[in-house]
Order: sequence, then structure tokens, then C-alpha cells
Amino acid sequence: MISKFNTNNTPKVTLVGAGPGDLELITVKGLNAIKKADVILYDALVNEELLEYAPIAEKIFVGKRKGFKAYSQQEINLLLVKYAFSHKNVVRLKGGDSYVFGRGFEELQYVESFGVQTEVIPGISSSIAVPALAGIPVTHRGTSTSFTVISASLSSGELNPDIKFAAQTSGTVVILMGLTKLEEIVSIYKRAGKFETGIAIISNGSLQNEEIIRGSVSNILFKYEENPVPAPAIIVVGEVVNLSVLKEKVSLLENQY
Repeated sequence: MISKFNTNNTPKVTLVGAGPGDLELITVKGLNAIKKADVILYDALVNEELLEYAPIAEKIFVGKRKGFKAYSQQEINLLLVKYAFSHKNVVRLKGGDSYVFGRGFEELQYVESFGVQTEVIPGISSSIAVPALAGIPVTHRGTSTSFTVISASLSSGELNPDIKFAAQTSGTVVILMGLTKLEEIVSIYKRAGKFETGIAIISNGSLQNEEIIRGSVSNILFKYEENPVPAPAIIVVGEVVNLSVLKEKVSLLENQY
């Protein structure tokens, strides 16, 4: 197959960040790349409605969920190279931003080792966008002057030790893929003496079925037990969460009058 878009027939892989999930939260450049693709390799957290913008392209699901992998990472790397040489114009579509815990750089390194041309189109990261859509700014003057984004687990499955260091700071901490580690995370913050620090769990952020649990380190486990929400979810810890709680209370009061 010869690409009708890549006129010089040079093999190319374009890494596209699809954003946090909402169909409209993809960049114009990213959407244009999808429209021109001959093959799209896409992950589990990608909104599949985006694939409709490439009706002729071959679509290959290479995502993983807990306990299930369509392909191993090495197999994905090999597929990218294979389709680049056979189909010429390949889009690797990942949720959020491909360079934020997305193994995007790792994949492009492998592809480039075969002399294949690459391009990176950043995406809107869920680590910033999802809290914002839930009314939580990751920074706010007088409340938080920094934020840290952490993956909850190491490749071994153990809790990321960086969370212990982050719990000592006054900044906002955004923890990705941390729902199964919630009890351990809360325990770390309690040991740091931050019982009243705000914490929010945001499930399916930016989508119609989004669910949010707001509370404090001292009560979030009880709230989660009362209303367990599904993955994918992010956890936001910091005083900025209390800003959104206050805003919510004001809104409720205004609606009463």
C-alpha cells in the first residue's frame, strides 16, 4: 500500500497525544495527523470516536487494561516499524500527552533506530486538564506555587517512593493510575500529619460519565467506600482541592436564593 498523503513515500511515524478523553480536547494538529494516517495504532484510553476521522486507515488496538495487554511493548515497537515501511504514514495515538507516563519517547527511540522519520504532536495532559475541568487549579496564588505529577506504581507494581517525598511539600500532587494504591497513599499523608489536606478522586475525567469524590486525607477512604468509582481515575492532593470544595458550597448557597 502506498500512502496517498505521504507523497514522497518516506516511512514516517507520528506520535499524537489524544488528550484526556473528551473528543474535542485534541489539538488541531493532532486531528489533522489522524485524518492523513494510513495506519493508526491506538491505546485503551483514546476516545475511539477520533478514529472516525480516518475512515480509510487501518486501525489496530494495542492498548492495555489491568490484567490485559493486546500486545507487549516490544510487539508494539515492532508493529510501528513494520507498518511504517509497508504503509508509510503511521500514527501512534496515545491518551493524554504521550510523554507523560506514555512511553512515547521510548517508542520513538526504537522507531528512529531503523532510520524511520518521526514527529511528535503533544496532547493535553490529563494531569492538568482533568483537575481543571473539575474546578481544581493545580496552582493558585497564595495556596500552591508548584505541582508534581507522579505515577502511583513502579514497573514492579510497588508504590512509587516519590509519593513519600511529595507528601512533605506544600505543593499540589497529582497521582496517576493510583486508585488501587489509595489506602497506601492516604497512609503516607497521615504519617506526614496532613489529615486535613484536601484530596479529590476524579474518575473518567472530561467525559460524560465523570465522577468526582472530594474530601480530606482524614475522610477520603470512607467517602470512596461509600461511593467507589471506576478506573481510570486520578488523585489530586493539596490545598487547591479545598478551593473547589468552597466554590461548590458557594454555588449551592446561591442556588437556594
